[in-house]
Amino acid sequence: MRSALLRLRRGTGLPVAFGGLLEGQRQVRIGELSGTATRALRGLAVTAGNGLGGKAVALSRPCAVTDYHDSRHISHEYDGAVAAEGLRSVLAVPVVVRRRVRDVLYGALRTAQPLGDRTLSAAVAAARDVEQALVVRDVVRDEVRQLLVTAREPVAGPAAWEQVREAHSALRGLAPRVLDPALREELLAACGRLATAAAPVPEPDVSLAPREVDVLTCVAGGLTNAKTAERLGLRPETVKGYLRAAMRKLGAHTRLEAVVAARRAGLLP
Repeated sequence: MRSALLRLRRGTGLPVAFGGLLEGQRQVRIGELSGTATRALRGLAVTAGNGLGGKAVALSRPCAVTDYHDSRHISHEYDGAVAAEGLRSVLAVPVVVRRRVRDVLYGALRTAQPLGDRTLSAAVAAARDVEQALVVRDVVRDEVRQLLVTAREPVAGPAAWEQVREAHSALRGLAPRVLDPALREELLAACGRLATAAAPVPEPDVSLAPREVDVLTCVAGGLTNAKTAERLGLRPETVKGYLRAAMRKLGAHTRLEAVVAARRAGLLP
């Protein structure tokens, strides 16, 4: 949300942006502020249908007013908070994922003037960025949840474990390319859960750097150093260095021994 608000301000030129997540089906809680002068809007609960943001939630489409206080097109339950921040022209854009509103992004001016199509288009683009990030997060969460269930099934056979390992490798390769820090950390945490599913009680005192785990993940998938370098965006010599360091820490003398030791330590599935 914080990144989306910064993108909204840069894209629209609006000095103030704020937003919140939908709680339940009918209420948005304002949780992030950018460019505000007070804390009047923080924590504000906006009910669907009420005010500008509530109207955007109810209609599932962007809404804007030239002068919030005098507008006849919205209800005025939140005039106090809006006036305390000194806002006049305001737009609200819902983030809709799979036909359900998940967030609302607001942009505002402290003067009363029309917000043109260019401003509205830039705000919609920022909302779509959030939408895509949420779609990716939902897909990753669903896949990881299913894979963890599969991995812990007593009857899980080699084919199921191979699916888990392929997913682990794909997620580790994707994580460095994810720009959202929170989503990147969530991906890496999911990788950790997949890895420990195979070793519920990992061996103590074994710790590898993230890139060392990335390299071992590729090695476990049968990739050469050259292919590993290509996948991770590294030089082959750098891959060799990470691999040597991992082998030393794991007490392994070969690539295969390193993979086996990493699985026993709960670092790979």
